[in-house]
Amino acid sequence: MSLIVQDLTKRYGDKVVVDHLSFRMDQPGVYALLGSNGAGKTTSIRMMLGILARDGGTVLWNDRPLNTDTCNVGYLAEERGLYPKYDLMDQLVYFASLRGVDRAEARKRIKYWAERLEVGEYLYPQMPKPAPEQALLGGRKRRPVMARQKIQKPKKADQLSKGNQQKIQLMTALLSDPELLILDEPLSGLDPVNADLFKSILREEIARGKYLIMSSHQMSVVEEFCTDLTILHRSCAVLQGHLNDIKKSYGRVNLHLKVEQDVRPYIEAAGARIVTEKEFDYQIKVSGEEQANRLLAALIADRIPVVTFDLREPSLHEIFVETVGGDSDE
Repeated sequence: MSLIVQDLTKRYGDKVVVDHLSFRMDQPGVYALLGSNGAGKTTSIRMMLGILARDGGTVLWNDRPLNTDTCNVGYLAEERGLYPKYDLMDQLVYFASLRGVDRAEARKRIKYWAERLEVGEYLYPQMPKPAPEQALLGGRKRRPVMARQKIQKPKKADQLSKGNQQKIQLMTALLSDPELLILDEPLSGLDPVNADLFKSILREEIARGKYLIMSSHQMSVVEEFCTDLTILHRSCAVLQGHLNDIKKSYGRVNLHLKVEQDVRPYIEAAGARIVTEKEFDYQIKVSGEEQANRLLAALIADRIPVVTFDLREPSLHEIFVETVGGDSDE
């Protein structure tokens, strides 16, 4: 299977909001679509799904136009897409039916994902237990009075927290067991515990051979999962490729140096730049391995004990900031 996006373009009047975006996935994994606010990420996703009309370009799944007939797609939108005043169970069954899942099978899958995502209490409220019979004078029994207990009803979307709404929306995206899963800011609104739960589910889907496209501002999460990426800036793709290759192209320019005394004069003499410093623990930006080794040689020559000397490639966060310059496209 393969996903090919070719020359995807969108205009609003004279303004180009997505300018000939192209990328492809030839094997399962995670492709990251990144960019500053307003760069065109969500617009690109909506065009891929046919939610938004394109002004140019094609999207192919196995060499056929991507649509609901050619590909089983699950979509987690950035905006909450639940009906706020309707019963959650009814909504989930309805959304599953739109993807060809019958009612009985949908309920089985909902039960599985409700347990997996820890939202069963909102979908399967407990019926009140009858009050115990009470003995009266003369040996008679008083019948339990159910009316005195409040019957719990299934929750509606607007009764859930933002994080639990996100869980329900992920369940909606997964109910059809999609081949292609598109996630727009999937960890938005989640606390660390639920973020870890989401990530464990993503790992399971990846292990099952799914194709994932992820858009997120959380670079550490993207770096944890993605293999290839595109960074958009002002509607254009400004950086594309395999994440490891991109990082290697920058070289090892981040140096973690820990010593037992002040070595700022040595760092300055080597021409390196201190990014952060705390109790002789330095994060340093160097031009490359030659400059780092020159600094190390100077420390050794003066017999200064070195506790840590770790030279590494830049993080995706650092690459992103350097690429887009911290600008917003809005």
